[in-house]
This record gives sequence, structure tokens and C-alpha cells, in this order.
Amino acid sequence: MASSSSSSSSSFPFILFFTLLCLCKCNASPRLPTTLTIIPISSHLSKSSLPSLDQIDAHDKARLIFLDSLAAKKEATIASGTPFHQAGSYLVKAKVGTPGQALLMAMDTSYDAAWVPCSGCIGCSNPTPFAHKNSSSFRPLHCAMPQCRQAPNSFCAAPWCRFKATYGASSFEGLMSLDSLALADDTLPRYAFGCLRQVTGKPVLSQGLLGLGRGPLSLLSQAGNLYRNTFSYCLPSFRSSSFTGTLRLGPVGQPTRIDFTPLLTNPSRPTLYYVNMTAIRVGRRFVNLPPSALAFDPTTGAGTIFDSGTMVTRLVAPAYAAVRDEFRKRINLPVSSLGGYDTCFTEPFVPPTISFHFDGMFVTLPRENVVIHSSYGTTTCLAMASAPDNVNSVVNVIASYQQQNHRVLYDVANS
Repeated sequence: MASSSSSSSSSFPFILFFTLLCLCKCNASPRLPTTLTIIPISSHLSKSSLPSLDQIDAHDKARLIFLDSLAAKKEATIASGTPFHQAGSYLVKAKVGTPGQALLMAMDTSYDAAWVPCSGCIGCSNPTPFAHKNSSSFRPLHCAMPQCRQAPNSFCAAPWCRFKATYGASSFEGLMSLDSLALADDTLPRYAFGCLRQVTGKPVLSQGLLGLGRGPLSLLSQAGNLYRNTFSYCLPSFRSSSFTGTLRLGPVGQPTRIDFTPLLTNPSRPTLYYVNMTAIRVGRRFVNLPPSALAFDPTTGAGTIFDSGTMVTRLVAPAYAAVRDEFRKRINLPVSSLGGYDTCFTEPFVPPTISFHFDGMFVTLPRENVVIHSSYGTTTCLAMASAPDNVNSVVNVIASYQQQNHRVLYDVANS
């Protein structure tokens, strides 16, 4: 679009008259002209009423942000599992089957497979499980299919593929299946997932699980090139009762002003998202840590991961002790404990910030991501703990409480 240079006016404003573009066959006559008419109106404006260059620049920047928001983002909404009696998890809206049956599936960045409770499941807690017999696209997975070998602890009950697995304090078994999965306005046909038939131990997540890990049965892998191995999420507060968070799938609409750190690959735990944490700061002070506390070691599984399924950050024993001691020193109030939290206070205080430093970036946690408040009384605790004394004792876990209200982007394609 160009304006005529022969006009006697050099001012910017114009009135724009334009016609609608008709995309369907129109039988009416006469036909509308497809022209753009520009009529200068500068003669009617005084200089004082014209926008300044700064105003024009600010307007255009805001407009570009708006236009970016119109990009075809693929988003599913996220809610905290706490109001749904699934504390510690975050739920994403999905539909399984044809016609689609709505489920609130827990998203897990450290797990590959997906599974849902199916009709007739023994020990499942969902009163309205997935009615697989009502889905016209549901199919049991044949033993010869490659997804059968990729499933956890799979075995063949000829000719169908079955599996056994554990999740937290739950053990379950079921039938590997194929059906459509609808998520963020996309439908993935023949998605491989577990159809739970029996659960023992603690009740398993009531409406199923969606694995976002790095393995062959994860959402990214099964989606192929659809999401180009890229996703991000913004987790709402764990106390929130509404779907105010988002799971954004694919590179379109992802933030451009964002700090990155390289993803690391651990052959002994290939599903997990490892990063290299280099230091931890409490307030302005870097805490003294032995190099082994943060070192990445593929042979032992040691290192640091980001995880959506753990609620509060767990640091290996020497790292947690150093952070805890510096935190207590800054507060300088009598310390108590509450449950698994050993650094709690009953008097009001202002917590210092805590920063995690990684290769190429650092993240300073807002204060609401540093402490957690008891549901009863006035006790407030440091929202971190020491890693458990088991196989995970060498892993630092940056958990969901510290990630909430941040946009966390996983660009797996570029590591």
C-alpha cells in the first residue's frame, strides 16, 4: 500500500475505506469493488492533535503483541489437582475415544506412557471411567506392534498386549490400547495408552495420566512432527481451583524473550529432563556446595531435573543443608518443624529470594515460590526438602511449586 506523493499535505493520518472480501460464491449484483480508498484528512487536524513518534511507536508495539496473540497457538488448559483430591499433580483437559469422552489427565514430564481407568477396572477410584466399549475407534494393541515392546513391563496374552506398572504407591495392570486422543484442538488417532483393569495399593490418579517425557510412548513422540518436539506450560498456584494454567504445544506462540539452558541426556534415565545446575544463591549470597552435590553423572543418574510431578524441590543432602542453614540464618527466628518440613516459623517474616543458576541462565524465585503456608494456624515453612535416602538421593528435583506461575519451555528438538 502506498500513498500518493503529489498530495499537498505531509501529515500521517488517513481515513481508510475498504470493502469486505467475499470468500464464497455471490450471486448478487452489482459486484462490490475490491478497492482500498485512502483519503487524507490532515487538513482538518491541528499539529497539537497529531500523535508523536513515541506514541506511534508505542501503539505499534502493542499492536504487534496483539497480532502475536492471534497466532494459532495450540493450548490445553491446566488446573491444580488439589481441588480434585489429587494434590501434587496438575490436570489437563483431554478427550479420549470416538465420540470423545472428557477426562482430566495428570500431566507428568518424567513419565512416558499414558493410561486411563477403563470400565470394569477393579480398585480404580474414578466413578466415571473411560467407557472403552462406547468408543468406535478403540482397539486393543496387538502383541506384534512396536508399542507393545515400548510399554512398561509388557507381556503378551495372545494376541493382545498387556502391561504391569507402578506409580507412586500404586501398582496396576491393564491392556495396551489404541484410540484417538484430543488435546488442544488436535486429534491424534491411534494413540497408544494403557487401559487400566486392576489397581492395588493407594488409589491411582482417578482420571489417568499423560506422559510428557522423552521416551517413545510420550506425547511428543507419538505426535510425530505435529508439535516438533516442543512444548511449554505455565502452572497455576497449587491452591487455585480453576483452569488458569496452559499447556502450549508446538513452536508457534512460544515466548521469544526467554532464557535457555541446555538439556542433558542421561542414558540410565533417558525419560528425564536433565539440566546442569551450577550454583544456588540465597538472597545475594552463593551457598558453599561441594562440586559433587550438583555434578551431572550419567553412570549414577546424579544431576538436576525439572519435574512437574514432584510438588516441592528436593535437593541432595549437602545442597539442601547449605541452603537451609543460610535461609535460617537470614530469618533469625526460632525454628520448628511440620511434617516433612524442617525449617518452619510461627512468627511473621519476609523470606529471602532463592536463585538457581544453570548453564547460560539463572532463575530467581518469587517469594511465594520459596515458602509454603500451613492450611491450619500461622506456620510458614521453607518449600524445599532433602532428597530421599533411596535411588533418588543423588538427584536434585526442581519441582512444580517452584515452577508455578512461570512459563517453562522444553525445546527438545534443539536440546
